[in-house]
Amino acid sequence: MKKYFISLMAIVMATVIFAGCASKPGETKPEGDTGKVVKKEGNSVTIAVNANFITLDPHNAADTLSISGYRTMYQGLLGFDQDMKVVPVLAESYEASEDGKEYVFKLKEDIKFHDGTPFNADAVKINLDRVKDGNLRMSKSFAVIDQTEVIDEKTVKITLSKPYSAMLNKLAMLMIISPQALEQYGKDIGQNPVGTGPFKFKEWMQGNHLTIEKNADYWEEGLPKVDSITFKPVPENGSRVAMLKTGEADFVYPLPTEQVEHIDGKDGIVVEKNPSTIARYITMNTMKKPFDDVRVRQAINYAINKDAFIKVVKQGFAEKLDSAMAQKTQHYAQQGIYDFNLEKAKELLKEAGYEDGFKAEIWGNTDSETIKGMQFIQQQLAAVGIELDVKPMEEGTLSQEINAPNTPEEAKVQMWYVSWSPSSADADAAIRPLFASEMFPPNGANSAYYKNEQVDEMIAKANQLSDPEEQKTYYSDIQAQIFKDVPWIFLVVDDTVSGKKNYIEGIHVYPDGSINVRDAEIKN
Repeated sequence: MKKYFISLMAIVMATVIFAGCASKPGETKPEGDTGKVVKKEGNSVTIAVNANFITLDPHNAADTLSISGYRTMYQGLLGFDQDMKVVPVLAESYEASEDGKEYVFKLKEDIKFHDGTPFNADAVKINLDRVKDGNLRMSKSFAVIDQTEVIDEKTVKITLSKPYSAMLNKLAMLMIISPQALEQYGKDIGQNPVGTGPFKFKEWMQGNHLTIEKNADYWEEGLPKVDSITFKPVPENGSRVAMLKTGEADFVYPLPTEQVEHIDGKDGIVVEKNPSTIARYITMNTMKKPFDDVRVRQAINYAINKDAFIKVVKQGFAEKLDSAMAQKTQHYAQQGIYDFNLEKAKELLKEAGYEDGFKAEIWGNTDSETIKGMQFIQQQLAAVGIELDVKPMEEGTLSQEINAPNTPEEAKVQMWYVSWSPSSADADAAIRPLFASEMFPPNGANSAYYKNEQVDEMIAKANQLSDPEEQKTYYSDIQAQIFKDVPWIFLVVDDTVSGKKNYIEGIHVYPDGSINVRDAEIKN
Protein backbone atom coordinates (compact mmCIF):
# COMPACT_ATOMS: atom_id res chain seq x y z
CA MET A 1 0.00 0.00 0.00
CA LYS A 2 1.05 3.57 -0.64
CA LYS A 3 0.97 5.57 2.56
CA TYR A 4 0.15 9.27 2.83
CA PHE A 5 0.63 11.34 5.99
CA ILE A 6 -1.63 14.36 5.92
CA SER A 7 -1.30 16.07 9.28
CA LEU A 8 -2.64 19.61 9.22
CA MET A 9 0.55 20.82 10.87
CA ALA A 10 2.53 19.59 7.89
CA ILE A 11 0.54 21.40 5.24
CA VAL A 12 0.92 25.02 4.30
CA MET A 13 -2.44 26.18 3.00
CA ALA A 14 -2.35 27.79 -0.40
CA THR A 15 -2.80 31.52 -0.44
CA VAL A 16 -5.56 32.68 -2.72
CA ILE A 17 -4.54 35.52 -4.95
CA PHE A 18 -7.60 37.56 -5.72
CA ALA A 19 -6.62 38.13 -9.32
CA GLY A 20 -8.49 40.96 -10.92
CA CYS A 21 -9.99 42.20 -7.64
CA ALA A 22 -12.12 45.26 -8.10
CA SER A 23 -10.30 46.63 -5.08
CA LYS A 24 -7.97 45.43 -2.39
CA PRO A 25 -8.90 45.40 1.30
CA GLY A 26 -7.90 48.67 2.88
CA GLU A 27 -7.09 50.37 -0.45
CA THR A 28 -7.98 54.07 -0.43
CA LYS A 29 -10.07 55.27 -3.34
CA PRO A 30 -10.10 58.81 -4.74
CA GLU A 31 -13.79 58.92 -3.83
CA GLY A 32 -15.33 57.44 -0.71
CA ASP A 33 -13.66 56.38 2.51
CA THR A 34 -12.78 52.71 2.13
CA GLY A 35 -9.36 53.49 3.62
CA LYS A 36 -11.05 54.15 6.97
CA VAL A 37 -12.05 50.91 8.61
CA VAL A 38 -15.63 51.31 9.74
CA LYS A 39 -16.49 49.99 13.18
CA LYS A 40 -18.60 46.98 13.98
CA GLU A 41 -20.48 46.56 17.22
CA GLY A 42 -20.39 43.11 18.76
CA ASN A 43 -18.80 39.94 17.42
CA SER A 44 -21.51 38.54 15.16
CA VAL A 45 -21.62 38.50 11.36
CA THR A 46 -24.52 38.75 8.91
CA ILE A 47 -24.19 37.41 5.38
CA ALA A 48 -26.79 38.26 2.73
CA VAL A 49 -27.25 35.62 0.02
CA ASN A 50 -29.51 35.50 -3.02
CA ALA A 51 -31.67 32.43 -2.35
CA ASN A 52 -33.10 30.13 0.30
CA PHE A 53 -31.36 27.10 1.71
CA ILE A 54 -33.00 23.88 0.53
CA THR A 55 -31.72 21.39 3.14
CA LEU A 56 -28.95 21.08 5.71
CA ASP A 57 -28.69 17.32 5.26
CA PRO A 58 -25.14 17.09 3.91
CA HIS A 59 -25.86 13.80 2.16
CA ASN A 60 -28.91 15.06 0.30
CA ALA A 61 -28.10 18.60 -0.86
CA ALA A 62 -27.26 19.56 -4.43
CA ASP A 63 -27.36 23.37 -4.50
CA THR A 64 -24.21 25.34 -3.68
CA LEU A 65 -25.91 27.55 -1.09
CA SER A 66 -27.07 24.58 0.98
CA ILE A 67 -23.55 23.16 0.72
CA SER A 68 -22.20 26.48 2.03
CA GLY A 69 -24.63 26.29 4.93
CA TYR A 70 -23.95 22.76 6.11
CA ARG A 71 -20.17 23.07 5.73
CA THR A 72 -20.18 25.65 8.53
CA MET A 73 -21.29 22.91 10.93
CA TYR A 74 -20.06 19.68 9.39
CA GLN A 75 -16.68 18.26 8.46
CA GLY A 76 -15.44 15.19 6.62
CA LEU A 77 -12.40 12.95 6.69
CA LEU A 78 -11.06 15.26 3.98
CA GLY A 79 -11.99 18.71 2.73
CA PHE A 80 -10.95 21.43 0.28
CA ASP A 81 -8.67 24.43 0.57
CA GLN A 82 -9.29 27.74 -1.22
CA ASP A 83 -7.86 26.33 -4.46
CA MET A 84 -10.22 23.33 -4.21
CA LYS A 85 -7.35 20.96 -3.49
CA VAL A 86 -8.09 18.01 -1.19
CA VAL A 87 -6.71 18.50 2.34
CA PRO A 88 -7.10 16.56 5.62
CA VAL A 89 -9.73 17.46 8.17
CA LEU A 90 -10.88 14.66 10.50
CA ALA A 91 -8.39 12.16 9.07
CA GLU A 92 -4.81 12.00 10.34
CA SER A 93 -3.48 9.81 7.51
CA TYR A 94 -4.58 7.24 4.99
CA GLU A 95 -3.24 4.33 2.94
CA ALA A 96 -4.41 3.48 -0.57
CA SER A 97 -3.88 0.09 -2.19
CA GLU A 98 -2.01 -0.20 -5.49
CA ASP A 99 -5.16 -1.34 -7.30
CA GLY A 100 -7.14 1.67 -6.01
CA LYS A 101 -9.80 -0.47 -4.33
CA GLU A 102 -8.89 -0.13 -0.64
CA TYR A 103 -8.47 2.92 1.59
CA VAL A 104 -7.51 2.77 5.26
CA PHE A 105 -8.00 5.98 7.25
CA LYS A 106 -6.47 6.83 10.60
CA LEU A 107 -8.66 9.29 12.49
CA LYS A 108 -7.76 12.25 14.65
CA GLU A 109 -8.09 11.88 18.41
CA ASP A 110 -10.29 13.70 20.93
CA ILE A 111 -12.92 15.13 18.58
CA LYS A 112 -16.59 15.26 19.56
CA PHE A 113 -19.80 16.11 17.77
CA HIS A 114 -21.81 19.10 18.95
CA ASP A 115 -24.07 16.79 20.98
CA GLY A 116 -21.09 15.29 22.82
CA THR A 117 -20.99 12.04 20.82
CA PRO A 118 -17.37 10.92 20.21
CA PHE A 119 -16.08 11.03 16.65
CA ASN A 120 -14.72 7.58 15.83
CA ALA A 121 -14.61 4.84 13.20
CA ASP A 122 -18.15 3.71 14.04
CA ALA A 123 -19.43 7.20 13.17
CA VAL A 124 -17.62 7.08 9.82
CA LYS A 125 -19.07 3.66 9.00
CA ILE A 126 -22.61 4.71 9.94
CA ASN A 127 -22.38 7.72 7.62
CA LEU A 128 -20.86 5.82 4.71
CA ASP A 129 -23.47 3.07 5.06
CA ARG A 130 -26.24 5.69 5.14
CA VAL A 131 -25.10 7.25 1.89
CA LYS A 132 -24.32 3.95 0.15
CA ASP A 133 -27.61 2.28 1.06
CA GLY A 134 -29.90 5.30 1.02
CA ASN A 135 -31.80 7.05 -1.75
CA LEU A 136 -29.91 10.32 -1.26
CA ARG A 137 -28.41 12.86 -3.64
CA MET A 138 -24.90 11.63 -2.81
CA SER A 139 -25.72 7.93 -3.02
CA LYS A 140 -24.67 7.53 -6.66
CA SER A 141 -21.18 8.80 -5.83
CA PHE A 142 -20.73 6.10 -3.17
CA ALA A 143 -22.46 3.17 -4.85
CA VAL A 144 -18.99 1.83 -5.72
CA ILE A 145 -18.28 1.11 -2.02
CA ASP A 146 -18.44 -2.63 -1.35
CA GLN A 147 -18.05 -2.38 2.42
CA THR A 148 -16.82 -0.17 5.24
CA GLU A 149 -15.07 -1.91 8.15
CA VAL A 150 -14.20 -0.67 11.62
CA ILE A 151 -10.66 -1.89 12.32
CA ASP A 152 -10.46 -0.17 15.69
CA GLU A 153 -11.85 2.98 17.29
CA LYS A 154 -9.60 5.25 15.20
CA THR A 155 -9.14 3.16 12.05
CA VAL A 156 -11.63 2.55 9.24
CA LYS A 157 -11.19 0.58 6.02
CA ILE A 158 -13.17 1.33 2.85
CA THR A 159 -13.26 -1.34 0.12
CA LEU A 160 -14.53 -0.53 -3.37
CA SER A 161 -16.09 -2.96 -5.82
CA LYS A 162 -13.94 -1.40 -8.56
CA PRO A 163 -11.41 1.43 -8.81
CA TYR A 164 -12.91 4.92 -8.71
CA SER A 165 -10.52 7.73 -9.59
CA ALA A 166 -12.63 10.43 -7.92
CA MET A 167 -12.99 8.63 -4.58
CA LEU A 168 -10.88 11.02 -2.50
CA ASN A 169 -12.72 14.02 -3.92
CA LYS A 170 -16.05 12.40 -3.09
CA LEU A 171 -14.87 11.68 0.45
CA ALA A 172 -13.94 15.36 0.76
CA MET A 173 -17.59 16.14 0.00
CA LEU A 174 -18.93 13.61 2.53
CA MET A 175 -19.67 15.29 5.84
CA ILE A 176 -19.89 13.15 8.98
CA ILE A 177 -23.15 13.43 10.95
CA SER A 178 -23.45 12.55 14.64
CA PRO A 179 -24.77 8.96 14.86
CA GLN A 180 -26.84 9.97 17.87
CA ALA A 181 -28.44 12.80 15.89
CA LEU A 182 -29.18 10.47 12.96
CA GLU A 183 -30.94 8.11 15.33
CA GLN A 184 -32.81 10.94 17.05
CA TYR A 185 -33.92 12.95 14.01
CA GLY A 186 -33.95 10.40 11.19
CA LYS A 187 -35.22 11.94 7.96
CA ASP A 188 -35.51 15.32 9.73
CA ILE A 189 -31.73 15.62 10.12
CA GLY A 190 -31.85 18.24 7.36
CA GLN A 191 -33.49 20.64 9.82
CA ASN A 192 -31.39 19.55 12.82
CA PRO A 193 -27.71 19.44 11.80
CA VAL A 194 -25.16 18.06 14.27
CA GLY A 195 -21.52 17.89 13.18
CA THR A 196 -17.98 18.51 14.42
CA GLY A 197 -17.42 21.92 12.80
CA PRO A 198 -16.43 25.30 14.26
CA PHE A 199 -20.06 26.43 14.35
CA LYS A 200 -23.15 24.65 15.61
CA PHE A 201 -26.77 25.00 14.65
CA LYS A 202 -28.92 27.58 16.42
CA GLU A 203 -31.97 28.38 14.29
CA TRP A 204 -33.31 28.06 10.74
CA MET A 205 -36.43 29.90 9.64
CA GLN A 206 -36.91 28.96 5.99
CA GLY A 207 -36.96 32.07 3.80
CA ASN A 208 -35.88 34.35 6.65
CA HIS A 209 -32.55 33.32 8.17
CA LEU A 210 -30.15 30.59 9.21
CA THR A 211 -28.15 31.30 12.36
CA ILE A 212 -25.15 29.32 13.54
CA GLU A 213 -23.22 29.96 16.75
CA LYS A 214 -19.71 29.42 18.05
CA ASN A 215 -18.78 25.88 19.04
CA ALA A 216 -16.95 26.60 22.28
CA ASP A 217 -15.51 23.07 22.34
CA TYR A 218 -14.17 23.14 18.79
CA TRP A 219 -11.04 21.02 18.35
CA GLU A 220 -8.89 23.49 16.37
CA GLU A 221 -7.24 25.97 18.72
CA GLY A 222 -8.12 29.62 18.17
CA LEU A 223 -11.26 28.97 16.14
CA PRO A 224 -13.90 30.17 15.59
CA LYS A 225 -13.19 33.88 15.96
CA VAL A 226 -16.76 35.18 15.85
CA ASP A 227 -19.67 34.40 18.18
CA SER A 228 -22.32 33.75 15.54
CA ILE A 229 -23.13 34.07 11.84
CA THR A 230 -26.56 34.71 10.34
CA PHE A 231 -27.28 34.00 6.69
CA LYS A 232 -30.19 36.01 5.28
CA PRO A 233 -31.71 35.06 1.91
CA VAL A 234 -32.38 38.25 -0.07
CA PRO A 235 -33.20 37.46 -3.73
CA GLU A 236 -33.63 41.12 -4.75
CA ASN A 237 -30.29 42.63 -5.81
CA GLY A 238 -30.94 46.18 -4.64
CA SER A 239 -31.97 45.02 -1.17
CA ARG A 240 -28.72 43.07 -0.69
CA VAL A 241 -26.68 46.11 -1.72
CA ALA A 242 -28.68 48.37 0.61
CA MET A 243 -28.00 46.00 3.51
CA LEU A 244 -24.28 46.14 2.81
CA LYS A 245 -24.28 49.95 2.64
CA THR A 246 -26.11 50.37 5.94
CA GLY A 247 -24.17 47.64 7.73
CA GLU A 248 -27.24 45.43 8.15
CA ALA A 249 -25.13 42.89 6.24
CA ASP A 250 -21.37 42.56 6.69
CA PHE A 251 -20.80 40.33 3.64
CA VAL A 252 -22.85 39.87 0.47
CA TYR A 253 -22.65 37.14 -2.16
CA PRO A 254 -23.36 37.30 -4.96
CA LEU A 255 -22.91 41.02 -5.31
CA PRO A 256 -24.93 42.31 -8.28
CA THR A 257 -22.40 43.11 -10.97
CA GLU A 258 -24.16 46.27 -12.09
CA GLN A 259 -23.51 47.77 -8.64
CA VAL A 260 -19.76 47.16 -8.46
CA GLU A 261 -18.68 50.50 -9.92
CA HIS A 262 -21.10 52.44 -7.72
CA ILE A 263 -20.24 50.95 -4.33
CA ASP A 264 -16.63 49.74 -4.43
CA GLY A 265 -14.52 51.93 -2.17
CA LYS A 266 -17.48 53.72 -0.60
CA ASP A 267 -19.07 53.35 2.83
CA GLY A 268 -16.22 51.06 3.88
CA ILE A 269 -17.12 48.53 1.18
CA VAL A 270 -14.58 46.29 -0.54
CA VAL A 271 -15.52 44.36 -3.68
CA GLU A 272 -13.66 41.17 -4.57
CA LYS A 273 -13.80 39.40 -7.92
CA ASN A 274 -12.32 36.00 -8.77
CA PRO A 275 -12.43 33.46 -11.60
CA SER A 276 -14.56 30.42 -10.85
CA THR A 277 -15.60 26.95 -11.94
CA ILE A 278 -19.25 28.05 -12.23
CA ALA A 279 -20.71 27.19 -15.62
CA ARG A 280 -23.90 29.10 -16.46
CA TYR A 281 -26.18 27.52 -19.03
CA ILE A 282 -29.76 26.68 -19.97
CA THR A 283 -30.82 23.05 -20.18
CA MET A 284 -33.17 22.00 -22.97
CA ASN A 285 -35.27 18.91 -22.36
CA THR A 286 -33.94 16.70 -25.15
CA MET A 287 -36.80 14.23 -24.75
CA LYS A 288 -39.53 16.80 -25.44
CA LYS A 289 -40.47 18.39 -28.73
CA PRO A 290 -39.10 20.56 -30.23
CA PHE A 291 -35.90 20.14 -28.19
CA ASP A 292 -35.54 16.50 -29.21
CA ASP A 293 -34.21 17.80 -32.56
CA VAL A 294 -30.50 18.67 -32.42
CA ARG A 295 -31.03 21.29 -35.13
CA VAL A 296 -33.41 23.19 -32.86
CA ARG A 297 -30.90 23.10 -30.03
CA GLN A 298 -28.12 24.29 -32.33
CA ALA A 299 -30.34 27.06 -33.69
CA ILE A 300 -31.10 28.35 -30.21
CA ASN A 301 -27.39 28.51 -29.41
CA TYR A 302 -26.67 30.45 -32.61
CA ALA A 303 -29.53 32.85 -31.78
CA ILE A 304 -27.96 34.01 -28.51
CA ASN A 305 -25.42 36.85 -28.63
CA LYS A 306 -22.96 35.74 -25.91
CA ASP A 307 -21.00 39.02 -26.04
CA ALA A 308 -24.19 40.98 -25.41
CA PHE A 309 -25.16 38.57 -22.62
CA ILE A 310 -21.84 39.19 -20.85
CA LYS A 311 -22.22 42.95 -21.23
CA VAL A 312 -25.92 43.29 -20.38
CA VAL A 313 -26.53 40.53 -17.82
CA LYS A 314 -23.07 40.01 -16.29
CA GLN A 315 -21.67 43.55 -16.67
CA GLY A 316 -18.47 42.06 -18.04
CA PHE A 317 -17.88 39.73 -15.06
CA ALA A 318 -17.83 36.47 -17.03
CA GLU A 319 -16.18 34.57 -19.87
CA LYS A 320 -17.82 32.59 -22.65
CA LEU A 321 -18.53 28.94 -21.86
CA ASP A 322 -16.74 26.98 -24.58
CA SER A 323 -17.20 23.42 -23.34
CA ALA A 324 -19.37 21.31 -21.05
CA MET A 325 -17.33 22.51 -18.06
CA ALA A 326 -15.56 25.68 -16.93
CA GLN A 327 -11.98 26.37 -17.92
CA LYS A 328 -10.56 25.89 -14.42
CA THR A 329 -12.13 22.46 -13.93
CA GLN A 330 -9.99 19.31 -13.98
CA HIS A 331 -9.51 17.86 -17.50
CA TYR A 332 -11.24 20.79 -19.22
CA ALA A 333 -10.93 20.66 -23.01
CA GLN A 334 -11.84 23.67 -25.13
CA GLN A 335 -14.46 22.96 -27.81
CA GLY A 336 -15.46 26.30 -29.31
CA ILE A 337 -18.27 28.83 -29.31
CA TYR A 338 -21.65 28.80 -30.97
CA ASP A 339 -21.13 32.30 -32.37
CA PHE A 340 -24.07 34.64 -32.78
CA ASN A 341 -25.55 33.99 -36.25
CA LEU A 342 -29.24 34.75 -36.74
CA GLU A 343 -29.31 33.56 -40.34
CA LYS A 344 -27.79 30.21 -39.34
CA ALA A 345 -30.32 29.91 -36.53
CA LYS A 346 -33.26 30.61 -38.86
CA GLU A 347 -31.91 28.16 -41.44
CA LEU A 348 -31.65 25.36 -38.87
CA LEU A 349 -35.14 26.04 -37.52
CA LYS A 350 -36.53 25.91 -41.05
CA GLU A 351 -34.78 22.57 -41.69
CA ALA A 352 -36.30 21.20 -38.47
CA GLY A 353 -39.80 22.32 -39.50
CA TYR A 354 -40.05 25.33 -37.20
CA GLU A 355 -39.66 28.17 -39.69
CA ASP A 356 -42.28 30.19 -37.79
CA GLY A 357 -40.79 29.37 -34.40
CA PHE A 358 -42.66 27.90 -31.43
CA LYS A 359 -43.67 28.61 -27.84
CA ALA A 360 -41.82 27.36 -24.76
CA GLU A 361 -41.28 28.00 -21.05
CA ILE A 362 -38.03 28.90 -19.34
CA TRP A 363 -37.67 28.30 -15.59
CA GLY A 364 -35.29 29.86 -13.09
CA ASN A 365 -35.14 31.10 -9.51
CA THR A 366 -36.28 34.52 -8.26
CA ASP A 367 -32.82 36.08 -8.01
CA SER A 368 -32.80 39.46 -9.78
CA GLU A 369 -29.94 38.55 -12.08
CA THR A 370 -31.56 35.23 -13.02
CA ILE A 371 -34.75 37.02 -14.04
CA LYS A 372 -32.72 39.54 -16.02
CA GLY A 373 -30.88 36.69 -17.73
CA MET A 374 -34.09 34.87 -18.66
CA GLN A 375 -35.60 38.07 -20.02
CA PHE A 376 -32.48 38.60 -22.12
CA ILE A 377 -32.84 35.11 -23.58
CA GLN A 378 -36.53 35.78 -24.18
CA GLN A 379 -35.70 38.90 -26.21
CA GLN A 380 -32.94 37.18 -28.17
CA LEU A 381 -35.04 34.17 -29.19
CA ALA A 382 -37.96 36.39 -30.22
CA ALA A 383 -35.79 37.41 -33.20
CA VAL A 384 -36.10 33.86 -34.61
CA GLY A 385 -39.79 33.44 -33.78
CA ILE A 386 -39.41 31.57 -30.49
CA GLU A 387 -41.84 32.90 -27.90
CA LEU A 388 -40.59 32.26 -24.36
CA ASP A 389 -42.70 32.42 -21.23
CA VAL A 390 -40.40 33.41 -18.33
CA LYS A 391 -41.34 31.60 -15.13
CA PRO A 392 -39.28 32.50 -12.03
CA MET A 393 -39.87 30.32 -8.95
CA GLU A 394 -38.73 30.37 -5.34
CA GLU A 395 -35.72 28.06 -4.97
CA GLY A 396 -37.50 25.38 -2.95
CA THR A 397 -40.47 25.28 -5.31
CA LEU A 398 -38.16 25.14 -8.33
CA SER A 399 -36.21 22.26 -6.81
CA GLN A 400 -39.44 20.34 -6.17
CA GLU A 401 -40.64 20.92 -9.73
CA ILE A 402 -37.34 19.77 -11.23
CA ASN A 403 -36.99 16.70 -9.01
CA ALA A 404 -40.63 15.61 -8.81
CA PRO A 405 -40.90 13.43 -11.93
CA ASN A 406 -39.89 9.78 -11.90
CA THR A 407 -39.51 9.49 -15.67
CA PRO A 408 -38.42 11.89 -18.43
CA GLU A 409 -41.93 11.68 -19.90
CA GLU A 410 -43.42 13.06 -16.67
CA ALA A 411 -41.02 15.99 -16.53
CA LYS A 412 -42.63 19.38 -17.08
CA VAL A 413 -39.39 21.32 -17.47
CA GLN A 414 -38.61 22.54 -20.97
CA MET A 415 -35.77 25.02 -20.40
CA TRP A 416 -33.97 25.77 -17.12
CA TYR A 417 -31.70 28.78 -16.57
CA VAL A 418 -29.19 27.50 -14.05
CA SER A 419 -25.52 27.18 -13.11
CA TRP A 420 -23.33 24.31 -11.92
CA SER A 421 -19.97 24.08 -10.25
CA PRO A 422 -18.28 20.78 -9.32
CA SER A 423 -18.15 21.06 -5.54
CA SER A 424 -15.82 18.06 -5.31
CA ALA A 425 -13.38 19.76 -7.71
CA ASP A 426 -12.98 16.83 -10.11
CA ALA A 427 -13.99 16.17 -13.72
CA ASP A 428 -16.41 13.44 -12.66
CA ALA A 429 -18.39 15.96 -10.59
CA ALA A 430 -18.48 18.34 -13.55
CA ILE A 431 -19.72 15.73 -16.03
CA ARG A 432 -21.50 12.72 -14.52
CA PRO A 433 -24.27 14.50 -12.52
CA LEU A 434 -25.19 16.58 -15.58
CA PHE A 435 -24.78 14.24 -18.54
CA ALA A 436 -24.92 10.58 -17.43
CA SER A 437 -28.30 9.01 -18.17
CA GLU A 438 -28.38 7.50 -14.67
CA MET A 439 -28.54 11.07 -13.35
CA PHE A 440 -32.00 12.09 -14.57
CA PRO A 441 -33.82 13.96 -11.75
CA PRO A 442 -34.27 13.20 -8.92
CA ASN A 443 -31.11 11.04 -8.98
CA GLY A 444 -28.97 13.86 -10.34
CA ALA A 445 -28.92 17.16 -12.19
CA ASN A 446 -29.30 15.91 -15.77
CA SER A 447 -32.41 18.05 -16.31
CA ALA A 448 -31.69 18.12 -20.06
CA TYR A 449 -32.57 14.40 -19.97
CA TYR A 450 -29.52 13.92 -22.15
CA LYS A 451 -28.79 10.31 -23.06
CA ASN A 452 -25.88 9.15 -25.19
CA GLU A 453 -24.76 5.55 -24.66
CA GLN A 454 -21.24 6.33 -25.87
CA VAL A 455 -20.92 9.15 -23.32
CA ASP A 456 -22.25 6.87 -20.56
CA GLU A 457 -19.62 4.27 -21.43
CA MET A 458 -16.79 6.81 -21.52
CA ILE A 459 -17.81 8.29 -18.15
CA ALA A 460 -17.79 4.81 -16.59
CA LYS A 461 -14.39 4.02 -18.11
CA ALA A 462 -12.82 7.34 -17.05
CA ASN A 463 -13.84 6.71 -13.45
CA GLN A 464 -11.87 3.46 -13.36
CA LEU A 465 -8.63 4.91 -14.69
CA SER A 466 -5.76 5.86 -12.37
CA ASP A 467 -3.57 7.49 -15.02
CA PRO A 468 -4.44 11.24 -15.20
CA GLU A 469 -3.38 11.47 -18.85
CA GLU A 470 -5.69 8.60 -19.82
CA GLN A 471 -8.50 10.26 -17.87
CA LYS A 472 -7.83 13.53 -19.67
CA THR A 473 -8.17 11.85 -23.07
CA TYR A 474 -11.50 10.30 -22.14
CA TYR A 475 -12.88 13.54 -20.71
CA SER A 476 -11.77 15.42 -23.81
CA ASP A 477 -13.75 13.01 -25.97
CA ILE A 478 -16.72 13.25 -23.62
CA GLN A 479 -16.77 17.05 -23.85
CA ALA A 480 -16.46 16.92 -27.64
CA GLN A 481 -19.47 14.61 -27.96
CA ILE A 482 -21.61 16.66 -25.55
CA PHE A 483 -20.76 19.87 -27.36
CA LYS A 484 -21.78 18.22 -30.63
CA ASP A 485 -25.08 16.97 -29.15
CA VAL A 486 -25.70 20.45 -27.61
CA PRO A 487 -28.16 19.62 -24.77
CA TRP A 488 -27.55 23.11 -23.31
CA ILE A 489 -27.48 26.71 -24.33
CA PHE A 490 -23.81 27.26 -23.53
CA LEU A 491 -23.64 30.73 -21.95
CA VAL A 492 -20.76 31.82 -19.70
CA VAL A 493 -18.42 31.02 -16.85
CA ASP A 494 -19.26 33.38 -13.99
CA ASP A 495 -16.78 35.37 -11.98
CA THR A 496 -17.48 35.25 -8.26
CA VAL A 497 -18.20 38.80 -7.11
CA SER A 498 -18.66 39.50 -3.42
CA GLY A 499 -18.85 42.62 -1.28
CA LYS A 500 -17.87 43.11 2.33
CA LYS A 501 -17.28 45.74 4.96
CA ASN A 502 -13.57 46.37 5.37
CA TYR A 503 -13.56 45.19 8.99
CA ILE A 504 -14.36 41.64 7.83
CA GLU A 505 -11.58 39.14 7.21
CA GLY A 506 -11.46 35.39 6.67
CA ILE A 507 -14.69 34.90 4.68
CA HIS A 508 -13.94 33.49 1.24
CA VAL A 509 -15.92 32.58 -1.85
CA TYR A 510 -14.37 29.42 -3.25
CA PRO A 511 -14.07 28.77 -7.01
CA ASP A 512 -17.18 26.58 -6.88
CA GLY A 513 -19.21 29.51 -5.54
CA SER A 514 -19.49 28.19 -1.99
CA ILE A 515 -18.91 30.51 0.97
CA ASN A 516 -16.34 29.46 3.58
CA VAL A 517 -16.60 31.14 7.01
CA ARG A 518 -14.19 28.99 9.02
CA ASP A 519 -11.74 31.88 9.58
CA ALA A 520 -14.31 34.69 9.77
CA GLU A 521 -13.04 37.55 11.91
CA ILE A 522 -14.03 41.13 12.76
CA LYS A 523 -11.09 43.55 12.78
CA ASN A 524 -12.03 46.84 14.40
